[in-house]
Amino acid sequence: MARGGRSVSQPVAAELLLVLAVALCAAARRTSAIGVNWGTQLSHQLPASTVVRLLQDNGFDKVKLFDAEDTILGALKGSGIQVMVGIPNDLLADLAAGGKAADNWVAKNVSGHVRDGVDIRYVAVGNEPFLETFNGTYLKTTFPAMQNVQAALVKAGLADKVKVTVPLNADVYQSPTGKPSDGDFRADIHGLMLTIVQFLASTGSPFVANVYPFISLYADPNFPLDYAFFQGSSSPVVDGGGVTYQNTFDANHDTLVAALRRNGFGNVSVVVGEVGWPTDGDANANLDYARRFNQGFLTHIASGQGTPLRPGPVDAYLFSLIDEDRKSIQPGNFERHWGIFYYDGTPKYPLSLAGGNGSTLKPARGVKYLEKKWCVLKPAADLADQKVGDSVSYACGLADCTSLGYKTSCAGLDAKGNVSYAYNIYYQTMDQDDRACGFNGLATTTSVDPSAGTCRFIVEIDVGAAAAPSSAMAGVAVGWAAAVLAAFVLSVVL
Repeated sequence: MARGGRSVSQPVAAELLLVLAVALCAAARRTSAIGVNWGTQLSHQLPASTVVRLLQDNGFDKVKLFDAEDTILGALKGSGIQVMVGIPNDLLADLAAGGKAADNWVAKNVSGHVRDGVDIRYVAVGNEPFLETFNGTYLKTTFPAMQNVQAALVKAGLADKVKVTVPLNADVYQSPTGKPSDGDFRADIHGLMLTIVQFLASTGSPFVANVYPFISLYADPNFPLDYAFFQGSSSPVVDGGGVTYQNTFDANHDTLVAALRRNGFGNVSVVVGEVGWPTDGDANANLDYARRFNQGFLTHIASGQGTPLRPGPVDAYLFSLIDEDRKSIQPGNFERHWGIFYYDGTPKYPLSLAGGNGSTLKPARGVKYLEKKWCVLKPAADLADQKVGDSVSYACGLADCTSLGYKTSCAGLDAKGNVSYAYNIYYQTMDQDDRACGFNGLATTTSVDPSAGTCRFIVEIDVGAAAAPSSAMAGVAVGWAAAVLAAFVLSVVL
């Protein structure tokens, strides 16, 4: 019997049970779902609508963007996906200079999209602006820009819904002893950090930190490998109070929590803005380690145990969604290989976002490819010909050769294979333009896939327009970066 004495018919009861079940499933999904970073530094981007469907198919309910691109935000309209929209560092000076620029930015990139049904929750003002490698470039503009964007959101009536924050690299905090409980903010920016944290506390915004155990391993060859993962470590960190840290993520996260507590801001929430593991471009960047780390992380946070200093759910965004072949490789060749999906939306490895208790990643649907043909070195070509070296330098200067290198996915290729890889990646980047497989008569096309072992010779996706070497690919690999990549190929060749 229903309350009030009215009976509920079986069909109605069944319908109510169905609605309840759907609601419970949705609630469970929201609890266990994780966000992901959607970068766009690709020579060939999947259509935004395809990527949004990829996010939905795989259960992502949060996405972090590095810029406010109308096409992407438009595709997210009505998707139910929560959005953190980013402001690039090169806009910080203008936004800090006066409120008008911030008003205009918010009107164009937030207010209009929110009205259209885009669920924007955060504005990320800058991206890791206090990196020591920036030499203080953004120290004076980041916080004023945050203040002006906040004021603009207040004017627009959106401050209760949309929060202002700044994603910061983990190098803004540290522990002099290596113990998380001794964490504090970096001495040279300590005052600025407290000003920003006070702002976050007053507006109810989270501290967004990017945590990369891979970088710790990359920077220090003596870093204990098992400490980067989540299955226990032979070199744990023993902190006070009987707390032992078995993995670097928990230790890093709690170093920040300790820094917040030490300075009177223990209630400020923490969001992990970026966390992940690359799959190529370095000896420790491979599919096995990436799956081990990402699945270990997802299982860890799905447990709900949190970290020793912050028990409970962890709010995080995986880095990243799709590989980006136009990212700068100054930090390392691995920079273009952080995606859990390849360039075409194909999963790299089985990964359960629910921590091992659900289905694994699904590929993008409806992807269109160019013709199945590849550009390779002619069998009769003389590797000692100077034109071979020159052509490889040219190809690697305008396309992505970071899969060639020591212990990379293509490390097993022979000399001719290296040259063919360079030729093909350039050819595909140039949308299989016949002129892009010339190389002074050294190259030819083939319909036989030259992929070998772990080395994939790709066929590019069809974006419907040819790329121009002088403009679209001008920033792919220039200067020392291209020289280093080409030098590796040539060292094998010659």
